[in-house]
Amino acid sequence: MRYAAIDVGSNAVRLLIAEIIENNGSISFKKNTLLRVPVRLGDDAFLNKHISDKKANDLVKSMQAFRNLMDVFKVTDYMACATSAMREAANGQEVAARIKKEADIDLEIVHGQNEAKIIYASHAEVNIDKSKNYLYIDVGGGSTELSLFCGEKMLASQSFNLGTIRILDNQDKEETWTEMKNFIREHTRAHRNIFGIGTGGNINKLFRLSGEKNQDEPLTYIKLKSLYNYLNSFSLKDRINVLGLNQDRADVIIPACEIYLTVLKCAGIKSIYVPTVGMVDGIIQTLIEKNFENAG
Repeated sequence: MRYAAIDVGSNAVRLLIAEIIENNGSISFKKNTLLRVPVRLGDDAFLNKHISDKKANDLVKSMQAFRNLMDVFKVTDYMACATSAMREAANGQEVAARIKKEADIDLEIVHGQNEAKIIYASHAEVNIDKSKNYLYIDVGGGSTELSLFCGEKMLASQSFNLGTIRILDNQDKEETWTEMKNFIREHTRAHRNIFGIGTGGNINKLFRLSGEKNQDEPLTYIKLKSLYNYLNSFSLKDRINVLGLNQDRADVIIPACEIYLTVLKCAGIKSIYVPTVGMVDGIIQTLIEKNFENAG
């Protein structure tokens, strides 16, 4: 059995095809194919509140390719979610309708709260001590989702209109930064020893760049800060040519770092776990829960 997850983000669109594994009543999944297309819808959505024909055409073509792959892989169930850029574009629903018509994919535009829920459904905390306190931090192109957990109980969760593309386009607002810091202070001050859990493409890349080998070991705030200074010392061109970063990662990685560092500092978090999962993993997990819990 295979499931597919599609994440239409503000920077890139992703397709994950996963093998569903049943073993003595427990259900897990193994990644089979992961594709990422840097469509960058955020540039249109945040600056003009409208997705241009060119970007819409690129998105439709990507979705048609995803649909063809899903058919070839004989995917039995899928879920497609669009986040911040499509939420903000006045013609988001119109583009989604076009995708349904031309690519036969039902694309759901999810709200920030729902996005946070899907992200932590990725069960990023599988190898983590359940008795500790964790702040989930997911930084995307258009929004940052924060969710505070005490043990296994979620205490607070919020989505903020702060993201890497938004910052690059100078569309981030001072009051949003303040709102996020206030949320962090208000909800974390009663808890000591909070650990971060970072999800999404940027923190995964930062973890790889840090040279840390062990996935179960967290990245320290100090190491992340020095990595940020190191990356920032290169021009955009050199981040691509010397450090070998993809063009669409080389620019967003700096503002992503800034958001992570701000959140960690504000919450007094000294280290962050990076389980290399993201929205697509959460979508597959959501599909598993939907299909197997209903069956049970």
